[in-house]
Amino acid sequence: MTLRVPDVVANAAAACGADGWLRDLPRLVANLEAEWSISVERPYPHSTEAFVAEASLAEGTPAVLKLLIPHNGAAARHEVTMLQLAGGRGCVDLLRHDAARGALLLERLGPSLYDLGRPLTERLEILVATAATVWRPAANSGLPTGADKARRMVDFVTTQWEELGHPCTEAAVDHALVCAARRIAAHDDERSVLVHGDVHQLNALQVPGGVTFKLVDPDGLLAEAECDLGVMMRNDPMELLDGDPWARAHWLADRCGLDATAIWEWGVVERVTSGLRCTRIDLQPLGRQMLMVADRLAAL
Repeated sequence: MTLRVPDVVANAAAACGADGWLRDLPRLVANLEAEWSISVERPYPHSTEAFVAEASLAEGTPAVLKLLIPHNGAAARHEVTMLQLAGGRGCVDLLRHDAARGALLLERLGPSLYDLGRPLTERLEILVATAATVWRPAANSGLPTGADKARRMVDFVTTQWEELGHPCTEAAVDHALVCAARRIAAHDDERSVLVHGDVHQLNALQVPGGVTFKLVDPDGLLAEAECDLGVMMRNDPMELLDGDPWARAHWLADRCGLDATAIWEWGVVERVTSGLRCTRIDLQPLGRQMLMVADRLAAL
C-alpha cells in the first residue's frame, strides 16, 4: 500500500535514524489492519512524532491509528500507561495497543483547538480546564518523573545547540539550563501528580457532539502540575512579547492555584527545547519564533 507520510514526520524519523521504520511502515499498517480488523484511511497532516491516520473498526466505528517513531523505546509504553490511568477522563480513550510496535488504536475525536481557530485567551482556558482533569495521584505507576524530563531536556539542549550550529544565543541556553536545574531540585514525589506533558492546541481535540475537549499524544509523567502549564508558556511565543512576558504565567498560576515561578521556569526550558526540536525537523517559522523569544527573555 502507498502511505502519504507528512514531511515533518518523515524528517523526524530521519533525524533519529528511523529510516527503516519509514520503509517498513506500509507493511506494519497492513499487518495491523489484518490483526485488529480495521481499515486505515487518510493520515492527519499535523503529526510530528508519529504516523497518525483515520481508521474504521470492522463494524464501521471511527477510530484513529497511531504509530510512534521508534526513537525512544519506552515512549509507547508510557503513553499506554498514561491513557490507561486516565481512563478517558481528560485524555483520548485507548481501544487497543501493541506497545512493542509503538501502535495505539484510539477513539476518533473532533477538530483540534488549532483547527477551530479560537483566540489565545479562550484556548488557554480550555487547555487549563482539560489538563486539570488529568491531574491526580498515580504513585508507583512506573512513569518517569518531572525531574527525569528536565534532565532529558538538559541533555537535548546541550547536544542539539551544538549540532545545529548555535541557532539561539548562549545566554538563552544558559537560562534554560538554570531553570531546568531548579525544577529538578524542586521535584517532590509527594506533590507529584499524573500530568500529560505536552498540552497545546494541536493536542486538544473536541469531543464529538459536545463542547468539551480531550488531550491526545501524552508523554505521561509524574510531576508537579506546573510542568503542564509550562508547555502553555512555550506556545504562541510571539504574544509573550506583547506587554509583560510574565503575565501569562501569573494568569495560569492564579487560575490553578499554583506557583507562577515554577510555571515560568518550565516555560523557559520548554521554549528552548521545542525551538531546537522544531529547527531540527524544519518545523518553521515556529522554531525560529521560539528561539527568538528565548533570546529576548534571556536578556531581560
